[in-house]
Amino acid sequence: MTFTKESEFEEALLLALTKKGWEDEVIKNPTEADLLKNWANILFENNRDIDRLNNAPLTEGEMQQIVEQITALRTPLKLNGFINGKTVAIKRDNPDDKLHFGKEISLKIYDRHEIAAGQSRYQIVQQPRFKSKSKILNDRRGDILLLINGMPLIHIELKNSNVAVSQAAYQIENYSRSGVFTGLFSLVQVFVAMQPEETVYFANPGPDGKFNKDFYFHWADFNNEPKNNWNDIVSSLISIPMAHQLIGFYTVPDDSDGVLKVMRSYQYFAANAISDKVAKTDWKSKHALGGFIWHTTGSGKTMTSFKSAQLIANSKDADKVIFLMDRIELGTQSLKEYRGFSDEKEEIQATENTSVLVTKLKSNDPANTLIVTSIQKMSNINDEEGGLNAHDIEIMNSKRIVFIVDEAHRSTFGDMLIDIKNTFSSAIFFGFTGTPILEENEKKLNTTATVFGDELHRYSIADGIRDKNVLGFDPYKILTYKDLDLRRAVALEQARAADEEEALSDPKKKVIFNKFMKLVKMAGHIDSNDKNIKGIEDYIATAQYQNDIHKEKVVEDITENWFRLSDANKFHGIFATSSINEAIDYYRLIKRVKPALKITALFDPNIDNNEGAEYKEDGLVEIIEDYNAQYKQDFTLATHAKFKKDIAARLAHKAPHQRIEKTPEAQIDLLIVVNQMLTGFDSKWINTLYLDKLMEYENIIQAFSRTICCDLFAMQLF
Repeated sequence: MTFTKESEFEEALLLALTKKGWEDEVIKNPTEADLLKNWANILFENNRDIDRLNNAPLTEGEMQQIVEQITALRTPLKLNGFINGKTVAIKRDNPDDKLHFGKEISLKIYDRHEIAAGQSRYQIVQQPRFKSKSKILNDRRGDILLLINGMPLIHIELKNSNVAVSQAAYQIENYSRSGVFTGLFSLVQVFVAMQPEETVYFANPGPDGKFNKDFYFHWADFNNEPKNNWNDIVSSLISIPMAHQLIGFYTVPDDSDGVLKVMRSYQYFAANAISDKVAKTDWKSKHALGGFIWHTTGSGKTMTSFKSAQLIANSKDADKVIFLMDRIELGTQSLKEYRGFSDEKEEIQATENTSVLVTKLKSNDPANTLIVTSIQKMSNINDEEGGLNAHDIEIMNSKRIVFIVDEAHRSTFGDMLIDIKNTFSSAIFFGFTGTPILEENEKKLNTTATVFGDELHRYSIADGIRDKNVLGFDPYKILTYKDLDLRRAVALEQARAADEEEALSDPKKKVIFNKFMKLVKMAGHIDSNDKNIKGIEDYIATAQYQNDIHKEKVVEDITENWFRLSDANKFHGIFATSSINEAIDYYRLIKRVKPALKITALFDPNIDNNEGAEYKEDGLVEIIEDYNAQYKQDFTLATHAKFKKDIAARLAHKAPHQRIEKTPEAQIDLLIVVNQMLTGFDSKWINTLYLDKLMEYENIIQAFSRTICCDLFAMQLF
């Protein structure tokens, strides 16, 4: 339906809202003082019992005490904790309350669990009046405010069908700059900019924050189909119960950056799916499968997994929720993120050692509900000193335990997860992955579904690229040999001829030679009968790519184009090779050809007695010595783990190298790897990935995804 007048659209929206859980009586043109009186009345009705207000209404002075608390908290992030804290304390100054006069009492303001039930009230405000911060400026008038229990929590700005939704968003930004969202209105958590054919929603960045269009989200359904029509938005995003849940469960006060965040639709559906699954779990069953979430790299899986755990913990549907990371360093990173996401009253527990882990698993203290640990530590829990004994296991299996496994495509297909499942036979397991293992690329006859259970929600890389939530790929294939030369080499080999003259002079050899020169495609393909048809590249021996000619061409391309691809040395690159020996060869070659390029290499440091061990050891020593000299460090083979951690910190510009972009001499330009850092490692400062190795299925997507956090990136395929 088209609306040429904004006023008509506004009236239609108001009517639709009253049919989706909001009260019929609309509050029209109120001032802040009017809304404070309305809130005072609701607080009185919800707290009039003898233990609270003792049937004596709130005075203006008592409401002013609440406003002062709001003003002191100031930011939407802090106010999110105020709203979801359930209660607010005041000192009674109403003499009619003889029982509490002069004493502090606690008032219930909002309960995230009382959804469309209990004492929850849902009111609509039309055309609220906002006082400007200066007498010189005119007062403002908004379009629609949505109140929950009297608190203005969602603000909506409208435009008609002929005006872009960006103009509604701009109006919100302008109001914010004008100081409109202060006092009572600083409680607003979520903004909605809407026109009949498009809607975006976003968290309130607050008086000190910046509006970022990258975080203006479109709502979508469970299958990630965008919902653009205004009626669909009224029926989903801003309906009751969804609007109540949005404020109570799906906003995230992120202390790590001080910014309030609101979840995207796919994050909501995923977290909700896990929470629902746990709520319906039969805890008497053994080896229950929970399911897995397929969300692409860069789509916010960490926040989604945290919210899933928080929903489970808040619902009391489980006694323990354990975040299981597949590497210790990822566990440390996730612990910081989870603690940033958590409410003030929530505690996220670390596990310094096995003994601490066991103690927290056995504990009945609610503070030990959410635990972060590594799959290695958990799998060794029976073997290490301080680990589980039979009595411990009995205690554990009497508890309702949920495991949430990050990067479920990796180490979960080894023995470690099997050991954990056998130890915690009554637990339920959920996996998060951007690259699930399917039947085509199964590992040890297993897929992600056989390990975890059914797919609960999917947000694929195609969805992410379409929605511009993740960046697309921009691959370039760099030829180190001409196609014609490769064709000729393959054609001669297949025709068993020494040269073209011999191939063309023999009728049988000529047929074969011409077939490969003219008919066979360069790349192989699957035909209409699902038969694999080989291409020229399939006939080329891998030795072709291990000789010096190829390596020199690769290095020539990297060094000649480095300045452009790195955006004048602003960004870093990762170069993946097919073997440790190749990584060492390339390290030495680049060092010789372009000594000014700051490079290092990272691969498995273990030295065995196999052939080539000496070459590997010499390479490791050279790489670490060069690194120590370049960056004034003192790493050794024994401290290789710290060496790796320092490399990761420099590439990600994280502690202790947070502002490394201001000191170029302390940066790493190019990291050479074999397998490490190609999955699970994220840095917005890596913009180029060089591949000189064969990769497929989940490995190629994971490797490509190392660059999708950066707006200016490329992939060079050799």
